[in-house]
Amino acid sequence: MTQAAILLIEDEALIRMMLAEMVEELGHRVIAEAGTVDEARSLAEIESYDLAILDVNLQGANVQPVAEVVRDRGLPLFFLSGYGSSGLPKGFEDMPVLVKPCTSDTLKHTIDAVLPNGCRSQLA
Repeated sequence: MTQAAILLIEDEALIRMMLAEMVEELGHRVIAEAGTVDEARSLAEIESYDLAILDVNLQGANVQPVAEVVRDRGLPLFFLSGYGSSGLPKGFEDMPVLVKPCTSDTLKHTIDAVLPNGCRSQLA
């Protein structure tokens, strides 16, 4: 299995910690985390990552500006939501959505489905 560097954006600290632990148990690395749109957008612009996992709603704000940065960099992403696919950012309605709370198996399946084959961490 190839290890991926993951940008994890989630505003609930306990959920973010749980997701980070699950990501690492799956053999990947969380290289940066954020819980606000401004912090997340900054990290999305400067960090080296293979995949972004984005909570749709960050403290009442839509994650669209962050998703646009990730897309503009040509990197894969998927969304987390407690509300299914409702509220996805405009232009991202076809992107995968992982419903919270999720299991390690559903997280693994979604990561594997979104990451390009043979993905190699930029940090390896």
